[in-house]
Amino acid sequence: MRNLKFTTMLSLLTVLVFAAVVVCTAIGSTYIPVGRVALTLLGLGDDQSSLIILKLRLPRILLAVLVGASLAAAGAILQGLVRNPLASPDLVGISGGATVASVLFLTFSAGRFSIQWIPLVAIVGAFITAAINYAAAWRKGVSPLRFVLIGISLATAMSALTTFALKTGPAYLAVQALGWMTGTLYGSSWMHVWTLMPWAVILLFLSIYLSRYLNVLELGDELAVGIGTPVQRTRLLMLALSVGLTGAAVGMAGGVGFIGLMAPHIARRIVGPKYGRLIPIAALVGALLLLVADLAGRTLFLPSDIPAGVFTAAIGAPFFLYLLLAKRGGVRG
Repeated sequence: MRNLKFTTMLSLLTVLVFAAVVVCTAIGSTYIPVGRVALTLLGLGDDQSSLIILKLRLPRILLAVLVGASLAAAGAILQGLVRNPLASPDLVGISGGATVASVLFLTFSAGRFSIQWIPLVAIVGAFITAAINYAAAWRKGVSPLRFVLIGISLATAMSALTTFALKTGPAYLAVQALGWMTGTLYGSSWMHVWTLMPWAVILLFLSIYLSRYLNVLELGDELAVGIGTPVQRTRLLMLALSVGLTGAAVGMAGGVGFIGLMAPHIARRIVGPKYGRLIPIAALVGALLLLVADLAGRTLFLPSDIPAGVFTAAIGAPFFLYLLLAKRGGVRG
């Protein structure tokens, strides 16, 4: 029965994501009928529609799918690792580390290096931050509560470092980096999509394949050790997957906040707590959330293009407050 429900929801959400891609491609400053969008995607569209859809809108929309799915899966993994529903990559400093590295790359490379290096640079920054957090939280093992508290401190420190990098870098590049930091898909091209896709697809596949370890860690360290699971090694492996997904996504779209917090909670309501089901459902929910946020950003305030991160934060901040009030007595260490 549970497998049937999971299969049904997975199929339904996949169809919803596909439908959202088509609808988002149709809507913009120039409306294109959905039928013409479908014909263009099949290679039967006119030149004007092909230019707008294939060159301008579709890369941005596909990038939103990849970024939203990556951040959602990263958040689901992190919540399982620290056994805390309030955990997400942006709240424990991982996104901040990726942002600092990316901003330094954008402001000081001055366009001398290809944009294809940004995911790797962001992942390195995210890994450095996660390593500092992991080492600082280590006391004969890593306590989930210490990991979260230290992560919040690191997130603040990363924000300060980012501001310092912007202030000391070239002014014209700082302005561009500031818009990117908010979390935007503006100016996305096929190069962005092809750059992120290998990272997102491979790491998402590994996350789903290794999700059974998160189910074991959810039982608690003592019980996990008792059934033969190498807890710290497993936690480090899953943390690496979360960091990789976060770094790659942040490197392409900037600091899109709260997707990693909201999507896993919504997915948990849909299919329950088992991570083999939770991670793929969370990825699809995350893709939908970012598609809707980006659509709102580029259509509600025309001709201005508002970063999608503004809308995810507008929804995510009250959502976080709700979770904080609902779970204030239940955080485990």
